Amino acid sequence: MGTTVSRSTDSGHGGSYREGGAQLYVSLKMENFRIEGDLVPHVYGSVPIIGSWDPSKALSMERELASMWELSFVVPPDHEALDFKFLLKPKYGATPCVVEEGPNRLLTGGLLEGDARAALFKLTEEEEVLECQVFIKADIVSPLDLAASWRAYQENLMPSRVRGIPDVSINAAPDGAVEDGSGTHLELDLEHYIIPAPSASSTSYLANRTETPTALFQIGNPWKSEVPFSNSENSNSSINGSSFTIDIASYIKENEVDQTRLVPPPTMVESKSVGTFSSLQNKEGQKGLFVDRGVGSPRLVKSASANTLTTNLNLDNEAKTMPEAAGAVAAAAVADRMHAPKEDRRLAIVLVGLPARGKTFTAAKLTRYLRWLGHETKHFNVGKYRRLKHGTNQSADFFRADNPEGMEARDEVAALAMEDMLAWMHDGGKVGIFDATNSTRKRRTMLMKMAEGKCKVIFLETICNDERIIERNIRLKIQQSPDYAEEPDYEAGLRDFKERLVNYEKVYEPVQEGSYIKMIDMVSGQGGQLQVNNISGFLPGRIVFFLVNTHLTPRPILLTRHGESLHNVRGRIGGDTVLSEAGELYSKKLANFIEKRLKSEKTASIWTSTLQRTILTASPIVGFPKIQWRALDEINSGVCDGMTYEEIKKNMPEEYESRKKDKLRYRYPRGESYLDVIQRLEPVIIELERQRAPVVVISHQAVLRALYAYFADRPLREVPEIEVPLHTIIEIQMGVTGVEEKRYKLMDSTVPH
Repeated sequence: MGTTVSRSTDSGHGGSYREGGAQLYVSLKMENFRIEGDLVPHVYGSVPIIGSWDPSKALSMERELASMWELSFVVPPDHEALDFKFLLKPKYGATPCVVEEGPNRLLTGGLLEGDARAALFKLTEEEEVLECQVFIKADIVSPLDLAASWRAYQENLMPSRVRGIPDVSINAAPDGAVEDGSGTHLELDLEHYIIPAPSASSTSYLANRTETPTALFQIGNPWKSEVPFSNSENSNSSINGSSFTIDIASYIKENEVDQTRLVPPPTMVESKSVGTFSSLQNKEGQKGLFVDRGVGSPRLVKSASANTLTTNLNLDNEAKTMPEAAGAVAAAAVADRMHAPKEDRRLAIVLVGLPARGKTFTAAKLTRYLRWLGHETKHFNVGKYRRLKHGTNQSADFFRADNPEGMEARDEVAALAMEDMLAWMHDGGKVGIFDATNSTRKRRTMLMKMAEGKCKVIFLETICNDERIIERNIRLKIQQSPDYAEEPDYEAGLRDFKERLVNYEKVYEPVQEGSYIKMIDMVSGQGGQLQVNNISGFLPGRIVFFLVNTHLTPRPILLTRHGESLHNVRGRIGGDTVLSEAGELYSKKLANFIEKRLKSEKTASIWTSTLQRTILTASPIVGFPKIQWRALDEINSGVCDGMTYEEIKKNMPEEYESRKKDKLRYRYPRGESYLDVIQRLEPVIIELERQRAPVVVISHQAVLRALYAYFADRPLREVPEIEVPLHTIIEIQMGVTGVEEKRYKLMDSTVPH
């Protein structure tokens, strides 16, 4: 453990943080799982931290995570250095205090003097030492940030928590003043604009959100296995299909294309289906990369010497990438339709892997994707069955292979979960995700025999060799899993889980039988391999391409509608009109928001549709590449384009009533339905999953409803009614703990839609 020191220096700020009135924002963080009882980390030291070396006046650090504490403040320009130390104080008392060992810490100009070191606290006279990792970060705060930064400093040194540095707000103009949206009229504090989301974001333990067991509650139906356990390989599906490996780093390099080589003249666009340029009407002089997501070449090259399929795409220029995952998905779908009929069989995706390898996260993500595409999908977690039947206080001994009672109990709940899944499929379910370790061939043989003649089984094995990621997953497991909810001692829980992991490792057998997909070291999003064996069919092919592009890298995705358009004011649908005055004002406020929210995200990108109201909304945003997607265009209203709903009701009453009865499936004459929109948005979803940097999507109401439904895991029937108001930003935070949502309303809208 040690100290991490960083300093962000935007090029526009120059060298010294005092130049131009700029200040220095400092963030101090301390991490340790062993801080117990009522001890709370504090900081004390020279001005401007506290101006006193009296421990009783030390500033308390705030708990950011279960093991992380944080304190942030702004340094005025007339202070050369920060001289401080960490100490531990009781939460409800002034003494006794434990001051960190070693000399004072000195931060000069945002840089730490001397060697970086951990914080060491001597807790007892017996020389018991607590070591804490320390993170020190310094960011330059420009004059534009000054008001919010100083306000945060005054209000108990508690800046906004929207991101790592103090955020700025966009307030309405004073009474009697004309608001023009310029930076000089905007005060910054993003949290001031947060509004409640329509449905609370869920960050609870993913396994708890899986299907509720039904077999456990059937009276008079004790479990009895009709499937003999056998180590014979004869019962397994023969491996006579093709096998191949996708190297993820090569795949990314192949699909990341330098925009400077592809951007055509302003009046030309590239047609991805034929590889040529064609004319396009110039929209108000706007420039940007245009992406026509037609059926493109997936650039898959089959090795002549082996069963290896590789694709080559560049991690180094994320900000200069052009979406390519869509072409691979579309081409795979077309090829699959040409070479094989669409399967009617039910599909069971059976997870395989050691604990803390991301199985449940992968299962939840795949479930959300397939549901969004319209496939009836459910996630069955065997751990949930085990906890309901045998309780949550099972020790590591329960998971030993030489514990016959434990083995029988675990096989029992696995069979119960499988029976529930097969019964659900019999009643019409399409894809079942069976989430468990399934770490031995004996267990997998049992499941395959139970599924024989009822559904197709594909094993999905997750393999991770990165000790850092495994350790992180273990910590999350201890913090979130119901298995350790009643264990007050974190260290005891950690020891028990690691013992459980060792028990699984002793008997673990990698998948080599049947149809399978192996995800090897893909969790970090920085490379890895995807191995595929004996996979065929339309839906399995889609699953493979989804898994190739998914990863756990935390990043925000910002969704917003275009600024109010003239058609919005007139109540007309469709069209391609310019922005109203209110819409132009929103475009300036949005640019200000993006500048602040993504200040430190140099690789972010802006995505718009090809309609001018989204392009004009994005035009004030500077410093980020802009990409136009035809797939992000508003729902095609066909012959109703440009009409009001009252005009449709009057002139086309049958169409009006049909739409009213089923907005999800209703297709405008010569236009689209919501289901059509979802299908054309699949390449956008794949590309959003593939991105490792923030993305701002400026699009339209129907399109954003469909995109939001994917991230929020909303049922398809709810898509047409999802609330996506004008002049509001929906921030989707994607990461290892799932998907979180936050909404910002920058200004009111004068129209209801």
